[in-house]
Amino acid sequence: MATHLNLQDQEQVDALKSFWRQYGNLITWTLVLALGAFAAWNGWNWYQRDQGIKAGAMYDELDRAVQASEVDRSAKIFADLQGRYPSTTWAAQGGLMLAKLQLDKGQPDAASAALKWVAEKSADEGLKAIASLRLAGIELDAKRFDAALKAVDAANAKGFESLAADRRGDVLLAQGQTKQAADAFLAAWKGMPESLEYRRVVEAKLNSLGIAPAPAASGVSK
Repeated sequence: MATHLNLQDQEQVDALKSFWRQYGNLITWTLVLALGAFAAWNGWNWYQRDQGIKAGAMYDELDRAVQASEVDRSAKIFADLQGRYPSTTWAAQGGLMLAKLQLDKGQPDAASAALKWVAEKSADEGLKAIASLRLAGIELDAKRFDAALKAVDAANAKGFESLAADRRGDVLLAQGQTKQAADAFLAAWKGMPESLEYRRVVEAKLNSLGIAPAPAASGVSK
């Protein structure tokens, strides 16, 4: 009986050896690749979290500098932020924050540079649209109308259609294209929810052009 078991065990061992000779390398490399992919995935997640934490800390430092109106120091911190962590949302938000300070301090060219960077580099479509619309405002103030319209065109993220139409109307009106401006303002007004307070601003623009988008209440009682 023992001999029978030993022979059976030997047959199994021989079969296993034969199988391993045929498929051993394939199995080994498959395991190596699978474990490598798992390790890389974990490593990438850790890297992303680490980048986000460090970028967030730098953004906080930038926020403090902006709140203190330290424009030069803010610009330096943002340069470090965009250089080290350009793909993070913190960098894009930092660019928007810096641009506002620079514009308030009478530095429109510097503000434009920060906004252009956000509009071109941010992975967040909403932040890109915000940057583009703010950039359009700077170009409009400088009477660079073609550049302003180009910036408006770039603000094409979903949900920003009405704001883009409103800014387009501003540019067209400044160019003396009253009819086209009115059409843009009307599109903006129609696309905004009634609860949005800014809709009243757009309506006032239309009223100044002799257009009343909302039907006037009769006020007549019977």
